[in-house]
Amino acid sequence: MNTLIAFLQFRFFPRNINVALFILRLWLGLSMLLLHGVGKIERFSKLSAEFPDLLGIGSRTSLCLAIGAEALGSALLVLGLFTRFAALSLVVTMGVAFFLAHKATLTGDNSGELAFIYLAGYVTLFLTGGGAFSLDAGFREPPLNTKSAK
Repeated sequence: MNTLIAFLQFRFFPRNINVALFILRLWLGLSMLLLHGVGKIERFSKLSAEFPDLLGIGSRTSLCLAIGAEALGSALLVLGLFTRFAALSLVVTMGVAFFLAHKATLTGDNSGELAFIYLAGYVTLFLTGGGAFSLDAGFREPPLNTKSAK
């Protein structure tokens, strides 16, 4: 029975949170950058007049903030550089998209399901940071020594 439980829990597969964070950063970062950020940059002149002004700051400013998060923030996320800041910018962007643009709707014609899923991943990366396989890892201070000096 223990062998079956071990198999069903995939205990034979090594667990590594840092590899998982690396994959999550690449997956979310590259998909946001390539599928959303680059397209907004390419169509900037057309979109700047018609982009939704959900925060009352103007269409062009709203578009610039979205591009900043979706292109620059995503690139930083892929690199693992300033990961929590990049993730926070994407949390805000996906939060605005889900709650304001899609009115927190997960089904139907104006579904915000994709923004909701991205939001979950970005919240996770904001809470955890980039992990050991990130450029941020090179900037970390060494852990505090909790042993008392003799």
